[in-house]
Amino acid sequence: MTAAKRFTFFRQSGWMAFATGLGGVFMWLVHKPAGVLLSKPEYGVFLALLQVMNLMLIPVIGLQIIVAQQTAAAVTESQQRQLAFTVRRLLAAVTGIWLVMALGVFVFRAEALRRLQIANPAALWLTVLVGLLMLWWPVLQGVLQGRQNYLWYGWLQTVNGAARFCGVLVVVGLLGGQAAGAVLAALFGFAVTVGVAAWHSRSVWLAPGEPVAGRPWLARVVPLTLGLAAGQFMMAADQLVAQSTFEGNVPAVYGAAGMIGRALIFFTAAVFAVMFPKIVASRARAEKSDVFALALGATAVLGLGAALGCTLLPELPLRLIYGTKYLASAPLIPWFVWCMLPLTLANVLVGNLLAQERFAAVPWLLLVAAGYGVTLWLRVPAFQAAEQWTAFKMIVQTLGLFSLLLLAVSAWFTWGPAAKIRPSARA
Repeated sequence: MTAAKRFTFFRQSGWMAFATGLGGVFMWLVHKPAGVLLSKPEYGVFLALLQVMNLMLIPVIGLQIIVAQQTAAAVTESQQRQLAFTVRRLLAAVTGIWLVMALGVFVFRAEALRRLQIANPAALWLTVLVGLLMLWWPVLQGVLQGRQNYLWYGWLQTVNGAARFCGVLVVVGLLGGQAAGAVLAALFGFAVTVGVAAWHSRSVWLAPGEPVAGRPWLARVVPLTLGLAAGQFMMAADQLVAQSTFEGNVPAVYGAAGMIGRALIFFTAAVFAVMFPKIVASRARAEKSDVFALALGATAVLGLGAALGCTLLPELPLRLIYGTKYLASAPLIPWFVWCMLPLTLANVLVGNLLAQERFAAVPWLLLVAAGYGVTLWLRVPAFQAAEQWTAFKMIVQTLGLFSLLLLAVSAWFTWGPAAKIRPSARA
């Protein structure tokens, strides 16, 4: 990579870091009125529903990557027509997936309300509506990412957070809404973001189309989806376990610390967003690139800096967001950030493997995620029997152990003997 390309990478990464960081600031600010004005049980419900939204992304989590990959590689007129056809079909397909999910929620609504301790059913149904926009979002975002349109790709990270923050101020702050009101604010934020993304990608999804061979396309999208689903599941599962295991104020106390820990992943996501399409484009042009090394180094530096800051000053982010309401969560924050750091680094390694279509790692990544889920489920009686803070640490330590395991697996396939196998031989 030439000096000019390195400068471009860091300039684009810097912009994405700034835009994503600004969006993250607004997302944090969402929790200031929500965390202060909502009762602790209602705030715990809101945090749990945010993780439900993250889990709803799993069926389509690979779509942003595959659309970004196809967009970055669409250099001929035929490929551009195939891209338009793909984007339209995907938007229709994810709408169908959403209908199935909505039907499932309707059938099991009583169990969902009981498990998540939701007092107002409107919170659940608003979450379902958010799900539709979240399923559209990866497709449209993938077009912007693949085109390396980082100007609007970055701005949309900010728009989402700003619109959600404004919605919370109005619905929760002025109108006194509880968890349902906070979810309504999330719906407003995604509606604005998806609308702007659709407008700026309209030249693709409105263009003439040309059918794409389905089987080869699925052969790429399925492993991409499954590979990314492992990290997504591991990021979200612990809060749902806490919400369904503990009662009253306890899930909110755990979730306040967890929100700080999960922010580490979002804080470093900008580097990943810039890295992936550049690796795809370099692979399509048979060019060598050190963008992966730059991305991994930048993520490590940013992640370590954030983790050290949260360790030295664990009360600071809590005071900035909640005032004094959740200062009791401070002892858990160092545990969270250091247990999330391996997951953050693993996401970069996994992204590099998937960008190069080195899919042999995917079954092993899924095995780690499945092991994590089963372990959490089997340890629920131990969590319930333990003292509160001991139980919290047990949950976070389980996350940290499996995050390290995910990092080890992704490192093995990145630099170990498996890395010497050509990607084409893995297909």
